Amino acid sequence: MIRRLLATSLITVLTATACTATPAGTTRATAPTSAQTAPSPTNTIPSTDPRPTKAVPSTPRQAAGSLAIVSEKKEGRLVTLEVDSPAVGRRAEIQVLLPTGWRPGTTWPVLYLLDGCCRYAGTAWVSDGRADEVTRDADAIVVMPEAGYAGFYSDWLDGPQWETFHLTEVRELVERRYGATDRRAIAGLSMGGFGALSYAARHPGMFRAAASFSGLVDVSRQDLDHLTARSGDDPDKLWGDDLAAHNPTALAGKLRGIPVYVSCGNGEPGPLDGRNTRKDGGEEFIERENRAFVVAARKAGVEVTANLYGPGTHRWPYWTRELERALPTLLGSLS
Repeated sequence: MIRRLLATSLITVLTATACTATPAGTTRATAPTSAQTAPSPTNTIPSTDPRPTKAVPSTPRQAAGSLAIVSEKKEGRLVTLEVDSPAVGRRAEIQVLLPTGWRPGTTWPVLYLLDGCCRYAGTAWVSDGRADEVTRDADAIVVMPEAGYAGFYSDWLDGPQWETFHLTEVRELVERRYGATDRRAIAGLSMGGFGALSYAARHPGMFRAAASFSGLVDVSRQDLDHLTARSGDDPDKLWGDDLAAHNPTALAGKLRGIPVYVSCGNGEPGPLDGRNTRKDGGEEFIERENRAFVVAARKAGVEVTANLYGPGTHRWPYWTRELERALPTLLGSLS
């Protein structure tokens, strides 16, 4: 019963936070300090939200193929691509931050940044997470692909093939088009934190470091049910009964040999929240998952750095700060 109540708090927080975007043409504010007032995430979805009112028809399983680029827009270091994906069965967006020294024909290591849940299109690592500022001096290509509303960074048994999209189609595209090498690190927030650790564990040798910020790192069937209920998807079409094959805590031993960074707040209002911020039951729930993961990882001999920093909610200012803190580990593994 306690876990069910906490899970209900979790989906409220995940949906409210992840659906908040910076409107086009506005200036992003810096992360608020304890003396500043930051807006609290709302607990409702605007009536203009484009979510379907009924289950989305499943996409037939498709073989991996080359992405077809529909459009490519470059603004400074940022490249925004719209692609046709055979794996996902629709158009999707990829954002790429090129290092300042990038030129055609040069090669670079790559950092993948994975987004959280509850976005039907695009990624918010630049618009909300200031990844362009945090990585401005990084000697690496930064790749930020979209991942579906509740795609769970997986090839669905019956539905979109997000794992194939990210690890085959996107990887091949950035290697071919921008000179990305096989020196890779990966990080993500919330559902993307799950994706970062799950991908690194399920594909040993593909990534040299992994990081999770407020991640679903001990994912349960209740997590799946709550998130897919919001997207209109059938959770039975995701993994069936094979949850352990994707759960980072169950796979912790497969992360041996690479540095792992995990961080999370405890849901109490913290230094990057406004004065009127309420306790965040979703982040409290996620902290329990992170503690379970840390215990399992250390027992398995994983080189894990855990920053369970106490007061802090499920919000972008914390994830931006944690990316800054994890960046030396992530980029250091690429040298």
